[in-house]
Amino acid sequence: MCGRYVSRTDAAMEREWNLIRPPPLFESYNVAPSQAVPTVRAARSGAECVLLRWGLVPAWAKGIAPRYSTINARIETLTTAATWRDAWKNGRRCILPALGFYEWQQRAHRKQPYFIHLTGRTLFGLAGLWEQSTGPDGEVESVTIITMPANALLARIHNTKQRMPAILHAADHATWLHEGPEAAFACLEAYPENLMRAYPVSTRVNSPRHDGPELISPIDEVPQD
Repeated sequence: MCGRYVSRTDAAMEREWNLIRPPPLFESYNVAPSQAVPTVRAARSGAECVLLRWGLVPAWAKGIAPRYSTINARIETLTTAATWRDAWKNGRRCILPALGFYEWQQRAHRKQPYFIHLTGRTLFGLAGLWEQSTGPDGEVESVTIITMPANALLARIHNTKQRMPAILHAADHATWLHEGPEAAFACLEAYPENLMRAYPVSTRVNSPRHDGPELISPIDEVPQD
C-alpha cells in the first residue's frame, strides 16, 4: 500500500511532463490521505497539474467520500471493482509526482517507518486514477494511487501485506496518460529493487501533524525486536 509520501512542485515538473501551465505551489514531506495533492493528468493540448483530493470518491457516490479507504486501488481489481472501474473505463489515469514514500515494517512490538526513494531520479511518478463526482456541495475531483505486489525490497519492509505503489518508468509517462487501456496496463510493473533505496526514519512521520525535510533524515538502524 501507500499511505504517506513526499511531494513538491517545481519547474522540473513542467519539463518532466510537458505541462501546459506551471503547477500549483505545493510542498509536503508527509502527504496524508484526504489532502489535496498534485496530480498530473491528460489535458486537451498536453498535460496539466492540478490539486485533487487523495482518496477517490466514485462518480456514483454523489460527492460523498465512502466510509472505506479509497487512497489505494489494487491492480488486481482495477477493471472490476465498482470503486475504480468507471475511472479506468473512462481513461481517467493520472500521475502523482513524488520524491519518495514511506512504508512501515512490523516489528515484534511496534512499527518502524522507512523512507523509500529512487536512485538516479529525484522526481518520479506514481500511477493513479482520478474521478469526478457531483454532490449537493458541487463537484469533487479526487485521486487514488495504484498498488501492486511488492518487489523483494518492499516485501522485506512492508512485511505484513507486502504491497507497493505502482511506480512508472519515465519513458512510460506519455503512454500511461494518453494511450489506450492495454498499453497503459502494460506500464504497471513492480519497479526494480536495485533502482530503489530505503532507510529507517523517525516515528514523527506517524503523525500527519508533523512536516518538514527532517522527516526524511535517516536514523541509526534500529535492531530487530
